[in-house]
Formats: sequence, structure tokens, C-alpha cells
Amino acid sequence: MLFSPKKTGAPDWLAVFLGNPGPRYTGTRHNVGFLTAEKCERDTGAQIRRARFKALTDQCRVGDHTVLLMKPQTYMNLSGDAVIQAVSFYKLPPERVIVVSDDVSLPNGKLRIRAHGSAGGHNGLKSIIARLGSDRFPRVKVGVGAPPHPDFDMADWVLGAPRNQDAADLDAAAVRAWEAVKSYITDGAEKTMNRFNG
Repeated sequence: MLFSPKKTGAPDWLAVFLGNPGPRYTGTRHNVGFLTAEKCERDTGAQIRRARFKALTDQCRVGDHTVLLMKPQTYMNLSGDAVIQAVSFYKLPPERVIVVSDDVSLPNGKLRIRAHGSAGGHNGLKSIIARLGSDRFPRVKVGVGAPPHPDFDMADWVLGAPRNQDAADLDAAAVRAWEAVKSYITDGAEKTMNRFNG
């Protein structure tokens, strides 16, 4: 077997897939981070099921790196509570914490890679920035599109499930999002942004 998802020893990267736990939120726009985690599992053989750090976790190898995979189980607006526990335990700098999240400012299915930046109104990113005390962590933003008209409730939009072609495009975007995470870890910010930012 040429690839083993497991490796003993401390991880040198943390990959955080943002979403809300529970069947009520499965398949929603806000849970595209969890969808990306599924693509990661399929690609690596990892099983993100171990309860640790207020999250479900596992480890995998990406190139020469050991990566802790995390799906916070705190609900979106407290995601930082899970992240800070793992970061503190493994003494990881923010630059080694890569976060996958949804983004309503991007067209459905588009990716945007950033080395750092503001929360952009995203409660999960806001929580992570607050708990880390830094916004200097990379993120892979997956576009879920904006509500169809200005009066549409934003919470209803992100907690709704895309349909038909939108759902297919988002599923394909989750595959690319995991590829972007791997690229960022092995090749760095510039090459990854050039490859994936549309």
C-alpha cells in the first residue's frame, strides 16, 4: 500500500472543515466545509470520527506533512473553541491552520484561496480569529452564492440546501477545495492561489 492515511506523531498542520453538526444541517450551504471533509476522507482513507478537541478528528499525510483533520462539533459560531484547543495542544502557529468555509460573496462553486484576512461576516471565521487572536491563517473559501433577492433572510439562505445544478456544482467545488488544501500545504500560498482562484 503506497499511501497510509495514518501517521503517529504530532501534526504540523491543522485542516479545519467548518459546518454545523447534526442531520438537520447535512447538505446545507453552510456545511460545505463538512462536504469537503467527505472528499478528503474519500481521497485519503481517513475517517474523521475521533472525538477530541470539541471536534471529530483524524490524521493523514499530505506530502511530507502530517495533518490533523478537524470537523468542529461546537456549531459554527463557536468553531474557534475547537481550533484553539488543538492549536494550543500541538503548539501550531496560525499560519499552519487552514480553514475551509462557505462564502456568500462568491458565485456558487467558485473557490477563493487567501493566506489571511478578515472574517468577511462569517461567524465561524470570526470565532476562530477571536480565539486565535490572529487573522493570519489561510483559508479556502467555497462560494455558495448570494440570496436571490435582498429581502431574503441570510440565515435561511446558508442553512438551506442547494438544488439540481447548484448542488452538483457545490459538490464538485468541495473536491477542488480539498485539492486546494493539499496544494497549499505542499506548494504554498502563491502557487495555490494562482491555480485555484477563479
